Amino acid sequence: MGFATDAIHIGQEPDPATGAIIVPIYQTSTYVQEELGKHKGYEYARTSNPTRAALERNLAALEGGRFGFAFASGMAAINALLTLLKSGDHVLAGHNLYGGTFRLFERVLTDFGLSFTYVNTCALDQVQAALRPDTRMVFIETPTNPVMEITDIARVARIAHEQNVPVAVDNTFMSPYLQRPLDLGADIVVHSTTKYLNGHSDGVGGAVILNDSAMAERLRFIQNAAGAVLGPMDSWLVLRGVKTLAVRMRQHSSNGMAVAEHLAAHPKVKGVHYPGLESHPQHALARKQMKAFGGMLSFETGSLENAKAVLKSVKLCSLAESLGGVETLISHPATMTHASVPPESRSRIGITDGLVRISVGIEDAEDIIADLDEALRH
Repeated sequence: MGFATDAIHIGQEPDPATGAIIVPIYQTSTYVQEELGKHKGYEYARTSNPTRAALERNLAALEGGRFGFAFASGMAAINALLTLLKSGDHVLAGHNLYGGTFRLFERVLTDFGLSFTYVNTCALDQVQAALRPDTRMVFIETPTNPVMEITDIARVARIAHEQNVPVAVDNTFMSPYLQRPLDLGADIVVHSTTKYLNGHSDGVGGAVILNDSAMAERLRFIQNAAGAVLGPMDSWLVLRGVKTLAVRMRQHSSNGMAVAEHLAAHPKVKGVHYPGLESHPQHALARKQMKAFGGMLSFETGSLENAKAVLKSVKLCSLAESLGGVETLISHPATMTHASVPPESRSRIGITDGLVRISVGIEDAEDIIADLDEALRH
């Protein structure tokens, strides 16, 4: 079956009890057992829930994985994944991670004995050089947030696998419709389901998808033991959102390209980061490993004052954290999503005070462009 068909049907069979075409919201904390040790597959909702199980099946299929696990947030998913490691283990990570991921790594997980090295994973020689005998995971985002650098997933996986190190990819920016890291050689995919998978800015969640059965069994234990599971209502909202993922991502990509091309030609814009532009230094790689280029981009205004003027003047674009909703969201990475990253690190990876990030929605592209044009006049 095709992607759009799988998105609508896998894990979402009609309810056997009633014939309901939509998976019910099983809003329950526990399940009655017929007798001691005999139940219908469910005992307690932290351990398992039919709505969550349907979502986990669906997301695993869309990413081409065997096992899926849904968590209370994207950060809960990443934290659970890193709990597979133990004190003394080393993680090689990209130098331009989401600020919340960097904060978790540096201000929480280091206290438990994990160590982290951050390199530009676009530079394969840096990846090779930074691997150590105690490296137990490579963790990358591609494209990166917010400067849209592209990592060659297949080549990084080959390098890491030479030392039997698994590769995890945060695929939130692309969604499985536009990029499937497992098909490219990665071992683990993580998502903030809050973003494109949900797509409607009305739920928070996260997911981990993988193929290794031993790793999956351990992650299932961690999910139950730590308990940061996705609730049935939020699971249902993501299932609802995924049904339209294919059509939404096509429109996000079309609008993203239109906005990027317009901003790239704008006299007040100093530069645009969008992999769909031929001027992007990794445009060829993006074409190779992505189906299209998505709705995320950032552009340089030249100063904090200019960025503030744009953000204050937009009307259709909403100044807000997050991304991936049907509405266009605009933000200032240096003071919002990446405020926890030290200023010197932000500067080194191109997150300037004048950088503005846009999650291009699925409104009419000409309306988004008109709003940005008006804001840039101020």
